[in-house]
Amino acid sequence: MASDRLQPTRWGDRLGTTLRSVFKLDPILLFFVAVIAMIGVVAGYSAAEQSEAWVERSIVRLGLGFGLMLLIAQIPQRWFFAVAPWLYAMVALMLVAVWLVGDMGGGARRWLDLGVIRFQPAELMKVAMPMMIAWFLARRPLPPRPLDVLVAVLAVGIPTVLIAGQPDLGSSLLIMASGLFVLFFAGLSWWYLGAFVGLVIAAMPVMWFFVMHAYQKERVLTLLDPTSDPLGAGYHTIQSMIAIGSGGVWGKGWLQGTQSHLDFLPEGTTDFILAVYAEEFGLMGLLVLFLLYLAVIWRGLWIAEHAESVEGRLLAASISMTFMVYVLVNAGMVLGLLPVVGAPLPLMSYGGTALVTIMVGLGMLMSIRTQRSFLGHNR
Repeated sequence: MASDRLQPTRWGDRLGTTLRSVFKLDPILLFFVAVIAMIGVVAGYSAAEQSEAWVERSIVRLGLGFGLMLLIAQIPQRWFFAVAPWLYAMVALMLVAVWLVGDMGGGARRWLDLGVIRFQPAELMKVAMPMMIAWFLARRPLPPRPLDVLVAVLAVGIPTVLIAGQPDLGSSLLIMASGLFVLFFAGLSWWYLGAFVGLVIAAMPVMWFFVMHAYQKERVLTLLDPTSDPLGAGYHTIQSMIAIGSGGVWGKGWLQGTQSHLDFLPEGTTDFILAVYAEEFGLMGLLVLFLLYLAVIWRGLWIAEHAESVEGRLLAASISMTFMVYVLVNAGMVLGLLPVVGAPLPLMSYGGTALVTIMVGLGMLMSIRTQRSFLGHNR
């Protein structure tokens, strides 16, 4: 009997060992990521009017995403930092090219058309930024000296300004956060952080009068009073809040949501999928989902704490905290606490570009966790 009770543990140990040693995957992180992705398919199936074609496309998309994560996990972490400055420089030049010859779409200039492919360099910068800052700081005394802080802030600020001017405020904030998180975990003094917060507060009037576009100001004003334009700028926020509130504690039940099924709630499979989920699974469903996201962030920070190299620790911590920012910005937007900036909910919102960025980050976490002693040559 004793051996029977131990059997599941042995199978679990074998599976975990196989995932780590053969496939270079962290089983704990993989479990939480897979569960969130499955919840996203379930919620999306309801939001997409029970379309089997949508489910097939979503599963294919997720399969490609998990395949990309597996591929990135096979790469030794020191290779990330070998290409980091070159990748950063290449993407920065692409951002300049967007300003000069980029394609317009929806009132924004964000894309480069290479003939066979049309893409947003800002998405590449979401990966290149934390790699670059981690590479730069890890080769200098820590905590960073004032000159190193200045160089790192410039490296963060230039792409942030270029992307904010496209305009793409959501991406620029995520990219800035990914770089600043590296600085924070490198031991940046609280005096610097306080000065940065003070600078941001002091710059707000300048941003409002000379930088922000009219539609961005409208979103901020709508956040303060969504009912001021209920059929225009405030429509998304109002319908989202109605959907979440109508779900109550336990929700209306799967496929029973009225706001999404009666077409009141826009972008139900993408940016506002959290509102669809909250209406059908209620407050308790939201708590479970947020606990799963917290588990992913906790595991990422655990990997950072146990990383053998300084670069690996800084990169893993930045990826984990940026993942948290993704969740907070989307949830804040859907709950009416932040302006609508078009930020997807990680692993749940339908969309290939954001999924690629997130899966690359998760693949890097897997690499840092499982290849700590690759060839015995990690720093």
